[in-house]
Amino acid sequence: MSIFTPTNQIRLTNVAVVRMKKGGKRFEIACYKNKVLSWRSGVEKDMDEVLQTQSVFVNVSKGQVAKKEDLTKAFGTDDLTEICKQILAKGELQVSDKERSSQLETMFRDIATIVAEKCVNPETKRPYTVNLIERAMKDIHYSVKPNKSTKQQALDVIRQLKETMEIQRAHMRLRLVLPAKEAKRLKEKLKPLLQVVESEDFDEQLEMVCLVDPGCYREMDELIRCETRGRGSLEVLSLKDVEEGDEKF
Repeated sequence: MSIFTPTNQIRLTNVAVVRMKKGGKRFEIACYKNKVLSWRSGVEKDMDEVLQTQSVFVNVSKGQVAKKEDLTKAFGTDDLTEICKQILAKGELQVSDKERSSQLETMFRDIATIVAEKCVNPETKRPYTVNLIERAMKDIHYSVKPNKSTKQQALDVIRQLKETMEIQRAHMRLRLVLPAKEAKRLKEKLKPLLQVVESEDFDEQLEMVCLVDPGCYREMDELIRCETRGRGSLEVLSLKDVEEGDEKF
């Protein structure tokens, strides 16, 4: 005995739904899990890899396809590719509570890992463990923002943790080489950006080894290139100035 399936119904499994309300109606597209975020970040370029079908639905779970006239009225076109692109870009990704919880846990761990990689205890110059950073984040009741990148959130976390614990961005160790003519004037301009000058050698040119906050690197690089017209140089000796030995727990 065959079962009759209406022609406007499509059945899909293992589906991630992206939903958008437009013109007073709800529209949905069926995507492959993990591909929506890859598309939005620009990693995935092929829309066929993202969509399970280039159909637009009013309800994916029931397989109800949207009417052509409703699409035209809401989107100003009946071009399914264009409509799918709009929904992919601006729609809301529907995930289960379990999936959302898992995603947030993963992001929480990723943020803590970035903070641990970038920071040290300023007194000991030693890095903190990821577990310790996670505990500190829980102590300040940090809540993950799913629509914000983990790198951006890590910088927010560092700012907030500074209020409750001894923590700072690990300094970069740089070698600066400045032409003799510009050396004195340029050194004065750079001085506010330098945390520690470890060595200074003036012969035919000024060579300095110093520690700086990573956030100052770009400004220093531009300053040296512009002021010396490319005759000066800035070299990264180490990305993190940390003490060797066991991590501090």
